Amino acid sequence: MKTNIQTTNYRLVVFQDLNNDASFLVKSTIAAEETIKWSDGQTYPLVKLHLTSASHPYYTGQEKLIDVEGRVDKFKNRQKQARAAKDQLKAKTLKTMKKQASDKPAAEANPLKNLKQSNRKLAPKHQASKIKADKVKTDKTESTDKA
Repeated sequence: MKTNIQTTNYRLVVFQDLNNDASFLVKSTIAAEETIKWSDGQTYPLVKLHLTSASHPYYTGQEKLIDVEGRVDKFKNRQKQARAAKDQLKAKTLKTMKKQASDKPAAEANPLKNLKQSNRKLAPKHQASKIKADKVKTDKTESTDKA
């Protein structure tokens, strides 16, 4: 075995949960810059944590996790801004459509009528391509029948 591989700074350290101010005094080798006076009157190194067994939903049985970093709030704000922008764009589009409809004559104002007319224009081409496809099918079946 190798000698002198164990750390020498194994000492008592206070871990403090920032969510609920729970504190734990345990042995650790973690480096800490802050100190705190413990209930026994001695001063120990302090390590602040956002999540410990005192605040984690698995150990507490609570469904909701408290977010100290504010990520949930930031997400909700972005979501609210996106909805507002979407509603504003929708209102602007609706306003321009109403303006265009009032500028056009009554026959052109109905977009469904224009759509139906454009479908009628496309129908003969579609039917012609269908006739060609049917002819190709019949030609193929005739050539297989001859063989």
